[in-house]
Amino acid sequence: MNNASKIVLGTVQFGCQYGINSAGRPNDEEVRGILQKAAEAGIAKLDTSSAYGDSESVLGTCIPADANFRIISKYPKSDVSVREMFMCSLERLKVKRLYGYLLHHFEVYRNNNAVWDEFIALKNEGLVEKIGFSLYTPDELELLLQNDVPFDLLQVPYNIFDRQFEPYFPILKERGVEIHVRSTFLQGLFFMNREALPEKLQPLKPYLLQLDDYAQSMKMSVAEVALNHNLQNPAIDGVLIGVDNQSQLMTNLQSIREERVALDIQIQEKQLLNPVNWK
Repeated sequence: MNNASKIVLGTVQFGCQYGINSAGRPNDEEVRGILQKAAEAGIAKLDTSSAYGDSESVLGTCIPADANFRIISKYPKSDVSVREMFMCSLERLKVKRLYGYLLHHFEVYRNNNAVWDEFIALKNEGLVEKIGFSLYTPDELELLLQNDVPFDLLQVPYNIFDRQFEPYFPILKERGVEIHVRSTFLQGLFFMNREALPEKLQPLKPYLLQLDDYAQSMKMSVAEVALNHNLQNPAIDGVLIGVDNQSQLMTNLQSIREERVALDIQIQEKQLLNPVNWK
């Protein structure tokens, strides 16, 4: 697998305003252009969710006829059943089956383990190839492993600073799980002005300066170091990136390098790896 084909195109910003650095929600014409360029570059997977505004409907309208994307969607916390939500996703996306279907909010499983049976039923019927979870913390994964839950696909946060899930990668690979990672740029933290960090994030400044020094020594940008760090990990099958326009997509694709990124930064302030704790 070449590294470009490991990129999974995130589509949350196609359906709603997302992210502090977002340039704004792209119109349908721009989305068509992004998807066309993605297909031409060998990107095969799209990541969406019923929770991403009308992202699924936009994809259903804008995916080029000749593109053969594998689509991953998610079931959010909802009063609607898994099957009903899944069928609505198929309708909006204008497809007959999905490549992947993930449980978006882990608390749904924590509160009712039986919800997972509905995912298994969809897979058994051939409506989806891989089922799994979108996780935030290792304790969630611990619970799944303890309960011996059968899943094929996992999406977790992972980047140069946040490597909390890394110890589990060998276990997941043994179980044949496909691993997708998000938060490659740690919600934009890597691009913040080092001299103007909010007080809460000041403890991360020395690590950011360490990252800057490494990038300079490699003659790479911080974005290139962060992206290639994730793409080059052999345990990782998919690296999510989101873009607002075709230009951003091309910049990301041009950032893929052969040079080995070997950077080991150990963060002591683990609580700051979760953006929820930045406020």
